[in-house]
Amino acid sequence: MDTDEQQIRRLMEEWRRRTGEGDVEGVLALMTDDVAFLTCGNAPMTKGDFAASAKGVARRVRIEATQEVKDLHASGDVAYAWTHISVVMTSVETGSRTERAGHGLTVFRKSPSGTWLLARDANLMAAGK
Repeated sequence: MDTDEQQIRRLMEEWRRRTGEGDVEGVLALMTDDVAFLTCGNAPMTKGDFAASAKGVARRVRIEATQEVKDLHASGDVAYAWTHISVVMTSVETGSRTERAGHGLTVFRKSPSGTWLLARDANLMAAGK
């Protein structure tokens, strides 16, 4: 049987894969209904906010991400992951690229069915090249 940490690593891999494919509905299925995303200088983003934004972005850009897990710990039905993420967004129309990178702290919650879901995410990505 997989450990909680292995299950969470697979969830993060699935998130990056689905994002790269533009599968917004698939990404939404990986988060809790009360998810909150925190970014510098912005109000917290809800699941509905995320969905609306992601659907617009998915039509305009291809997203490729790599992620290095710095620390991951699960205890009971809560877990956290500190990661460093790099994202490249390529315009479908022009081919221009935007790169961002930075650290993130993500909190996961285990659902009653035993599935891990993303519940909170604090993203400190800064504009890159």
